[in-house]
Amino acid sequence: MQLTRSLPVDTTPVTCEVAAPSRALYFALLDAPDDTAVRNRAADYLNAQLDAASALSCDLPPDPAGLGDWLDAHTAKIGGQYQAYLDERRAGGPRRYFTSKAHALHFLRGVAPTKLVDGAWLYGLLQRWDDARFTSLIQTYLEELGEGQPEKNHVVLYRKMLASQGCDDWQNLDDDNFVQGAIQLALAEHAEQFLPEVIGFNLGYEQLPLHLLISSYELTELGIDPYYFTLHVTVDNADNGHAKKAIQGLLAAWPQVGDGDEFYRRVINGYRLNDLGASTLSVIGGFDPEQEVMRVLEKKAGVGQFVHSDYCRFDGRTVNQWLAEPELIPQFIETLQRRSWIKRHEDPQNSRFWQLITGEQGPMFGVFSGHEQQLIHDWIAGDWLAEQPATRGKPHPSLAQRQVPFNSRRRMTAERPAKPALVQQDTPVSDFDQETLLLEQQLTQLPTREARMRHLLPLLAPTRHHSAAGLLATRIFTGLFN
Repeated sequence: MQLTRSLPVDTTPVTCEVAAPSRALYFALLDAPDDTAVRNRAADYLNAQLDAASALSCDLPPDPAGLGDWLDAHTAKIGGQYQAYLDERRAGGPRRYFTSKAHALHFLRGVAPTKLVDGAWLYGLLQRWDDARFTSLIQTYLEELGEGQPEKNHVVLYRKMLASQGCDDWQNLDDDNFVQGAIQLALAEHAEQFLPEVIGFNLGYEQLPLHLLISSYELTELGIDPYYFTLHVTVDNADNGHAKKAIQGLLAAWPQVGDGDEFYRRVINGYRLNDLGASTLSVIGGFDPEQEVMRVLEKKAGVGQFVHSDYCRFDGRTVNQWLAEPELIPQFIETLQRRSWIKRHEDPQNSRFWQLITGEQGPMFGVFSGHEQQLIHDWIAGDWLAEQPATRGKPHPSLAQRQVPFNSRRRMTAERPAKPALVQQDTPVSDFDQETLLLEQQLTQLPTREARMRHLLPLLAPTRHHSAAGLLATRIFTGLFN
């Protein structure tokens, strides 16, 4: 059964190349998930991805009765590997993942298509909110949404992190970067047709991976707030977190009538979907600083070719003339190095080009985003940066205050009223409040709990739950559900 949407989607459509099917489907599902053609494409896409996944190996036990021992073994294995990593670092070993802050930002940007639809695969189960078999899985989805609290909503957190680091330009990443996000959005729309696959995908996604622990550690070293990642370390724990709930959800949904073996086979294949497309390690391993710098400069050249004066010439060409031909960008960079405007493997402050693009007094201040500046800085620094003594970065000033135990948050949630009080009629309402006020008014006119929950469902969709109305809807739905 398709979930009906009653409010417009707050996303900006992006034109995608036909040659990038995952990226095209990703944005189509964000822009027009109700469109019949888009939904059919999503179903076909899932079937194709499942065919590809069927050839992959799988570490799940052959009998679901062994899932508890499997989870314990996985947890112990990851714990041991992480302890070995920490021992290496204490002994003076280098970071395993990120050679520089620019490398870390490349990673944050590269996984953005997946992180910005976090939890989406479970959305289609909300329509079964009154079926006890799906309680643990629905709770998992609501917790991915922070139960309507913006400081806990995973998508809100990641969007803020991208914005704070100037990494918003992720829309034209390679198609491989969109595979996981497209799978998650497609599963969200087709839970009725792919229920075992949804359960299997959730089982794989919610297991604590080693890369999450290492990423959190190294982001902190580089002065990047890792809260989005540390939150997942907490909520995905194997004791009472999402890893355990994933198994509980599988066993609760196990068919009492019908072919249990076929159900589990489909669960296993859904589990394998996690291994398709770009992974954390492939994104990290694909970082080429020089290639990324060229990409940034080529992107800027389209505008830059019209704005420079003719006073400065290099090898007989003005800056505008150099930038007018993208194929000349590598040669232009070589020229800047030869003329000592860029001094590689030195403190970037020694490079005139760096001085031009940084600082409020720089002639090119504001041309490059924070992420782009960091990339250029670290590329210029090169070996000089590697020679600098490693220092443990300080957490974001507000990190300590925000990293409260997940169970404490759960207790606080349980103490809140089941249904938030409606806005007082005499409270001044601005244009920013109109949407949430209208939602509350609509809910007061609905006679039953079921009617209210059905009305709220569309606002908990992957494209909406992180909006003001979506966050309010999630808080109310969570209260009604619990």
